[in-house]
Amino acid sequence: MPELPEAETIARGLREPLTGASVDRVAVIHADVLDLEAEDFAGRLRGSRFEAIGRRGKNLVLRLADSRRLVVNLGMSGRLLMRGPGAGGPPPTHPAVYFHLQGGLGSLVYHDVRRFGRLSLHSAKEYAAWSATLGPEPLGPEFTAVALERGLRSSATPLRSWLLDQRRVAGVGNIYANEAAFLARIDPRARTNSLDADAARRLHRAIRRVLSEAIDARGTTLRDYRTAQGWEGEYGAKLQVYGRAGEPCPRCAEPIVREVLSNRSVFFCPRCQPAP
Repeated sequence: MPELPEAETIARGLREPLTGASVDRVAVIHADVLDLEAEDFAGRLRGSRFEAIGRRGKNLVLRLADSRRLVVNLGMSGRLLMRGPGAGGPPPTHPAVYFHLQGGLGSLVYHDVRRFGRLSLHSAKEYAAWSATLGPEPLGPEFTAVALERGLRSSATPLRSWLLDQRRVAGVGNIYANEAAFLARIDPRARTNSLDADAARRLHRAIRRVLSEAIDARGTTLRDYRTAQGWEGEYGAKLQVYGRAGEPCPRCAEPIVREVLSNRSVFFCPRCQPAP
């Protein structure tokens, strides 16, 4: 599932070609990814101009000139791809929605193999209410080590599960939660209220570092994720523990362990991340 670095990479890739562009028409191939009926969705977006391209947590946020927001949650396999005019190469294999742009600027395509993603159209007020349900941005000024320590102490949830809760921190998913815990030398199964101030500071630094480095590498492609230009992310080669069960720890050579926690895989080094 695309996480913060993947969403940020896509947003950056869409800003130049999409900002200021207007929608000529919308072609809905699969309406089950929409929060409205297909005809209503297409009608509300026809003629709309994209004013700004951003992100909230794992979600793409396309702000329109009238202050409405088109929020795109990529689900498990969603992609937002720019197709320039007369684009060569093979067309998208699993398109769900085409946003054809005015002035011969090409199309924005929402592509989704599994169709677990969601495209939602919000008024400014609706968007503010939705955004308020999410936690702080981990690369933003509100996400401090002190605030993180306070949040950790308020819960007895296993750390990895706590990090996946978007109400706690917006945008961290399973890949980067595992990687941050490894970098911070914390057992991802540890109860959050067992972590002291020093652990919170290490985790804070680790989260910001891992996310920033993943953005610099255009995210992680394990299978479906692509940038807006169709490129794969390059951070997968830099993963230390995620998906590396049985391989030697890059620090101490102890085999990486995989366990299942809340129906999701968790990866860690039993020597570098000792159980509390």
